[in-house]
Formats: sequence, structure tokens, C-alpha cells
Amino acid sequence: MTMKKHALDFWVGLFVIAGFAALLFLALKAGNMSSFSFNATYPIKMRFDNIGGLKLRAPVKSAGVVVGRVASINFDDKRFQADVTLDIDSQYQFPKDSSAKILTSGLLGEQYIGIEPGGDDQMLKPGDTITMTQSAIVLENLISQFLYSKAADAGGGHSPSAPGAPAPQGK
Repeated sequence: MTMKKHALDFWVGLFVIAGFAALLFLALKAGNMSSFSFNATYPIKMRFDNIGGLKLRAPVKSAGVVVGRVASINFDDKRFQADVTLDIDSQYQFPKDSSAKILTSGLLGEQYIGIEPGGDDQMLKPGDTITMTQSAIVLENLISQFLYSKAADAGGGHSPSAPGAPAPQGK
């Protein structure tokens, strides 16, 4: 009888440990922490007018490959811009004239920073700043610009192709 009890205790304990491991995995995945890397990194700075929904630890990609992570996001109250610092894996080197933009995975996916390498012979050094940046495209701003332009076209009556505009009459 005691042998069966020990076997049952073993399987219950194993199941509990597997459950804790699954919960830990989900917590790290939800917190975007599952991609901790112990590789050496170097910091690169950049400024954006609008970072949209960019978050800490968001991926930094070049040619679709993750080359680093967002280390910090701060607000510069003198320039009224977002200061973003990246931790780039030291195995990846980028030219000084590289550019960066905030992109979105899919239509409504997470935002990440895309780096496009330039053609300079000199490489970025730790603490350098990428000056050519493009801010995030905010979906709400796009929709409001589209609606505003449609309202201006329809309200002015200047465009014969606008819906509800009177058809031109020949004399």
C-alpha cells in the first residue's frame, strides 16, 4: 500500500512542478521577458516625434531578424520628443548613417523598431545617436486625415466626383 502512495505522490508532485513551469512561461511571455539574452549589447539612442504604442523590451529588427531590444523610453521636455535607447547585440554592427522607424507587426500587432543600414564606412559606437528616424503611424491619425479630406472634398462641391455633387449640365 505504501508503494502505491509513494508513486502517487511522485506523479502529483511532477504535475505540480509542470504546472508552475507553465505558469512561469506564460508570465514571461505576457511580459515580453521570455527573450532574455546574456549576449553583450551596446546602447544606441534615437528621438521620435511619436512612438505610438512602443513598449519597453520591444524587438529591434533589421531585415526581419531581431538584433536588439528597446532598453528605455523617456520624454525630453526641452525638445518635446521621445528619447528611445536600444540595446543592440554586439555581434551586429550598423553604419553611422543608418535610419530607424517604428513599424507594426501585421495590421494591429505589436510595434517594433526597424533599422535600415546605411552605406557609411564607419559603424555606430556605443552611445551614438541615429538621427534619421520616422515616427509610428498612428491608425487614429490616418483615419481622421482620411475623413477630413473626404469631408473637405464633399463640402466644397468643387469635385464632380464627390458623392452627392450635382452632375455638370451642358448648355
